[in-house]
Amino acid sequence: MSLLIVGSVALDSVETPEGKVENALGGSATFFSIASRIFGAEVNVVAVVGDDFPEKHLKMLSGKGINIDGLEVVKGKTFHWSGRYDESFADPITLDTQLNVFATFSPKLPKKYRCSDFVFLGNIDPTLQIQVVDQIESPKLIAADTMNFWIEGKIDELTKLISKVDLLVINELEVRLLSKEKSLLAGARKVLTMGPKILIVKRGAAGSMLITSDELFVLPAYPIEKIIDPTGAGDSFGGGFMGYLASRGEVNWDELKRALVAGTITASFNVEGFSVDRLANITLDDIKKRMENFRGFTEFAIPEF
Repeated sequence: MSLLIVGSVALDSVETPEGKVENALGGSATFFSIASRIFGAEVNVVAVVGDDFPEKHLKMLSGKGINIDGLEVVKGKTFHWSGRYDESFADPITLDTQLNVFATFSPKLPKKYRCSDFVFLGNIDPTLQIQVVDQIESPKLIAADTMNFWIEGKIDELTKLISKVDLLVINELEVRLLSKEKSLLAGARKVLTMGPKILIVKRGAAGSMLITSDELFVLPAYPIEKIIDPTGAGDSFGGGFMGYLASRGEVNWDELKRALVAGTITASFNVEGFSVDRLANITLDDIKKRMENFRGFTEFAIPEF
């Protein structure tokens, strides 16, 4: 089934303890679309880049089977982010953010995109996310990502967005900011009363949680021996999750749990290289093999007492 991603396509300059890259391919829509395409879904992208955006990146995305008819190329410079990670590989220090053409981005959905079965709204202004939702016709599921910047700066618009989506992806800090609750689980339950039927809480190295009004599924992160660059890990997680769901075409509790595993495994590959270097070169067989390992790490039998 078809999967629409609306977000950013960028050029990133990143430094980690393992090295650095300049003007490497980045952006939420980039990581998400490459990750989701691994599962065979029909992936459509809506984003904007400047006329400085390298042609080789456009060819690579198209070569992966990603539909970029909705990727506008306009006069000006492409969105650029620069950041540095310390030895902990936790949240990066932002050195520079240049919105450039992304500052005036207004998502324009080609007519054929408006009938998308699955929709993912990347971490952009909630006003723009709402514009996209209002253009979509009868989707199976609409999911959205957000961040503390929008919670603190555009809470009214964000609250309106949350009431319109089926699934919300946020991290632990954002749960507490939105809910005003100290307990993560209590906060998650409160966020669910704001509209979405499903909540995914990203917990970094601690893994993730999948929550509905009736169910709870907690998953650890996949253990990685050597992290190179965490940039885009959350977006590749979302791409793996939504790509799996779109490939299956069903939204039920069992498939949602499998999708969470798919997202977790996909993100584990992403951090093993700079930019999309690792992510762009894995196959579904690689995903399956790591899933088998993951099952061995996590399953256990309850002993008889």
